[in-house]
Amino acid sequence: MKLKNNLNLFSQKDLENKFLNKNLPVIRVGDTIKLGVSITEGNKERVQFTEGVIIAKKNSGLNATITLRRVMQGVGVERVYLLHSPKLKSVEVLRSSKVRRSKLYYLRLRFGKATRLQQRFD
Repeated sequence: MKLKNNLNLFSQKDLENKFLNKNLPVIRVGDTIKLGVSITEGNKERVQFTEGVIIAKKNSGLNATITLRRVMQGVGVERVYLLHSPKLKSVEVLRSSKVRRSKLYYLRLRFGKATRLQQRFD
């Protein structure tokens, strides 16, 4: 019984590694990134770019997600993206920030210059 469970776990790890996105840069909470997401409209497919600050990272492995926040026309917009999704075409780190929290949910309550984060140079 135990041997069968170990074999299932081993094959599950191999299966997971097969679908992991290998060309991801190192991204941290507080980074400003530009994401290219594949959008299908009718029978046409295009890449739509989104830029924002990562305010949260959750899970690991194939289920890893990031929460991206940006302010559009005075309204804060947050969206959760799967890091290893086949819809995610490109990830580019534009700016790294020095933060001391793992979740930056406090940025939701701030606006304007109060949302600025100190830049990290390394």
